[in-house]
Amino acid sequence: MSGFSGSPRVTKGYLASLDLSDPSAKMKTVAFQYNPDSLSRTITAQGVSGSSGVRTEAYRLKGPPAEKISLDIEIDATDQLEHPDQNPIATSNGIYPQLSALELMIYPPSSIVSDNESRLSSGTLEIIPPEGPFTIFGYGDKKVLPVRLTDLHITEEAHDNNLNPIRAKISINLQVLTYADLVSTHPGYRLSFTNQVKKEQMAASGMTNSPSGFSASLSPG
Repeated sequence: MSGFSGSPRVTKGYLASLDLSDPSAKMKTVAFQYNPDSLSRTITAQGVSGSSGVRTEAYRLKGPPAEKISLDIEIDATDQLEHPDQNPIATSNGIYPQLSALELMIYPPSSIVSDNESRLSSGTLEIIPPEGPFTIFGYGDKKVLPVRLTDLHITEEAHDNNLNPIRAKISINLQVLTYADLVSTHPGYRLSFTNQVKKEQMAASGMTNSPSGFSASLSPG
């Protein structure tokens, strides 16, 4: 047998993070063990305020829309625990490493927290709140977005003898960041702008001709 599988290779969704305060830091990626069955997106237009009553402002936009993404993923170490010699991490820790990687995307780096505490102790009066990691949501090549992970809802459904979680469902809520939220030198700025260009290209490929008589209806008089 050739070992060839007729099943198509599935692209995995993922969340990745990078500590921009550490030049030597590497991107940390959490690939979804199973892609979610559904993904919810809420897109809100950022129009100018209508309080001025100026009619020419009706279609004016002050920036790209605000977008929120919600999805549920599952993590399960059951299969790995059937072969403990081949999966020592799952055997000793269950899915704690994967859960910890997700949770740390909404923590400030501990090194910066410790440094700020030292500076406060030495008499520094004002400390800038530390930045969390630069976070990316990837879901296919047409959806690679800078995001802020706003909250996680974790349901641990099974545990091993040491109470390590071995199966969990996680509800993830993301706020998509745009080039309007970031300085032009931030890596997320280019990522966001590129995403808009891809949308424009996809929209152009899906355009149809205007309905019959539509153009004439736009003529004055």
